[in-house]
Amino acid sequence: MKRLITIFCILYAASLSLSAQQESGDVRRGNKQYRKQNYSEAEVNYRRGLEKNKNGYEAHYNLGDALFKQDKYADAQAEFETAAKMLDKKKSPERYAKAMHNIGNCSFAQQQYDKAVGAYQESLRANPKDNDTRYNLVKAMELLQQQQQQQQQNQDKQDKQDQQQQQQEQQQQQNQENQDQQQQEQQEQQQDQMDKETAEQILQALEQDEQDTQDKMQRQQGKKRRVEKEW
Repeated sequence: MKRLITIFCILYAASLSLSAQQESGDVRRGNKQYRKQNYSEAEVNYRRGLEKNKNGYEAHYNLGDALFKQDKYADAQAEFETAAKMLDKKKSPERYAKAMHNIGNCSFAQQQYDKAVGAYQESLRANPKDNDTRYNLVKAMELLQQQQQQQQQNQDKQDKQDQQQQQQEQQQQQNQENQDQQQQEQQEQQQDQMDKETAEQILQALEQDEQDTQDKMQRQQGKKRRVEKEW
């Protein structure tokens, strides 16, 4: 991503002009460190300056540059946004345009191409002649289109996977319902078989009881006839 920024995104460097003399000595020392490319030392000095004057435009803007050089893009963006809010874009259109340009660079570096496009467009409204911003805008729009296409492809893939997963779950549920139904039918068949066997056993018992009763009656009748014959 850093290579893309180097190729596509020209960072409007920290404001190191005489106007910085209006700031604290900490800011001027930060500028010296920035010139030497000691960006972490520059950051420290800019932050010290902001502790003494939290509304210092140069300190916020230059701190944003120092943070950007350290790949701290989200923190840099916050500083550029603070600096931009301090400006009247009608009275200071070039300064405002540079701040918005750098905000676009921060968004670009974080692959937030939609925000980068918006920031570059805002920068061009303030300074329509800025070809560097226009070039960055074109690149951001191209990458935004690619990003949206990739996101759509990923979404389509995810939707397909979700649909397959849903179908599998439905099939599993159907299989489970079929299995439960089979088990229930088997249990009902077993219960019917048991009821039938029980009924047959009861019937056999009744028939046996009846047979025993008849046998007993026949024995009693036979015994009675023998007694009557003796008489």
